[in-house]
Amino acid sequence: MSLRRTAEEAERLARAKATLDPLGFYTKPVDIRRVRALHVPALFRLPWFRRFDGYEMGPLILLRQPLSQTSDSLLAHELCHVWQDQDHRLRLWWSYLAGGYASNPHEMEARRAGAAAS
Repeated sequence: MSLRRTAEEAERLARAKATLDPLGFYTKPVDIRRVRALHVPALFRLPWFRRFDGYEMGPLILLRQPLSQTSDSLLAHELCHVWQDQDHRLRLWWSYLAGGYASNPHEMEARRAGAAAS
């Protein structure tokens, strides 16, 4: 795995950021300088991750499919989670522990971001 972004990765992250910025969910725009979008298919074979196509872990966006096969919608959705993590990490993580996934306000916000990229 390279420590540097590919040109495609840089372009796709910039495009996802351009989708998120006008939404104005948080005071500071999402910072993509350290964000990476990585294809990690083995992760999505684990029981907990099977239901996901992407997963955010801080500045990492982990993808089931190669980036070239990942929709703009999914990338914007996951980058929205990066943004949430940058803005209020503890509140974000606590919301999933306390309230679950399906009706979580952070998940609904990320879905709106994904829809904006469609």
